[in-house]
Amino acid sequence: MVENNTLLITGGVVAVSSIAIFFYLKTTKTCPFSLCKKQSKITLVDDSAKYPLPLIEKFEISHDTRKFRFGLPTKDHILGLPIGQHVYLSASIDGKLIVRPYTPVSSDEDKGYVDLMVKVYFKNTNEKFPDGGKMSQHLESLKIGDTINFRGPQGNIVYKGHGLFSLRADKKSEPKIRDFKNLSMIAGGTGITPMLQVIAAILRDPTDSTKIRLLFANQTEDDILCRKELDELEEKHPDRFRVWYTVDRPPAVWKYSSGFINDNMIKENLFPPAPNSAVLMCGPPPMINFACTPNLDKLEYDPGNRLLF
Repeated sequence: MVENNTLLITGGVVAVSSIAIFFYLKTTKTCPFSLCKKQSKITLVDDSAKYPLPLIEKFEISHDTRKFRFGLPTKDHILGLPIGQHVYLSASIDGKLIVRPYTPVSSDEDKGYVDLMVKVYFKNTNEKFPDGGKMSQHLESLKIGDTINFRGPQGNIVYKGHGLFSLRADKKSEPKIRDFKNLSMIAGGTGITPMLQVIAAILRDPTDSTKIRLLFANQTEDDILCRKELDELEEKHPDRFRVWYTVDRPPAVWKYSSGFINDNMIKENLFPPAPNSAVLMCGPPPMINFACTPNLDKLEYDPGNRLLF
């Protein structure tokens, strides 16, 4: 049954000092989560338990970005993570328990391992955060064979495919099914993570007619994660996916927007308000509170159709 109740869904994915990027886009057919569960052994069988997984490979993507591959219990195991949800990693760092959310770059089509792509925030690279990212630097320090605790699935938003979302107001609430034909996405910086997960799921499935428009805000052009892949997706799927960027400090040659997200950016680059259109948001709290919400209100977007990761 499709419900139209007003829901504000929060996933707690933004407040992290580093990012794991889900961008798994294979040309093979998608394995539905329910089918994968039936055919494979699940690692995350208890969302309250911690599962220590060993680091088995590490790839240097750029000067501050790494892909960490962790082994699952056997080569036949999958992680068991529905689309739209995330895991928590926890570790004792300098005598304190540190917990951070991450979204894998692999999917449940991959058996035997889970990949996290992490932007490492090193010490003394940002004057506002001189200590850097505690968890990302801890991951950087891991040696092959070292373990870290995974816990999940976590989150109140699950994308079921073909525009259907299972939504909960909180962990104890019963899920409600909502059906959307158009998805407007607003992401800021590391808040792109859950958007990429949903984008990947939709564009992998040629029978999913859900359309997506993404407004992606960053400080500089160099900060735009997966820029090349996003542009390629727009070129490959022009009728299904569009992306628009805005940066605080644009380069001399820049065809996109500059500055904070405003009503004109939303009006020109996202879908107009409609009952079958949702707005997905993820980014720093100031962006959500002072840029997204007031401008969505101004343009009369239904608060009940806004999903906040």
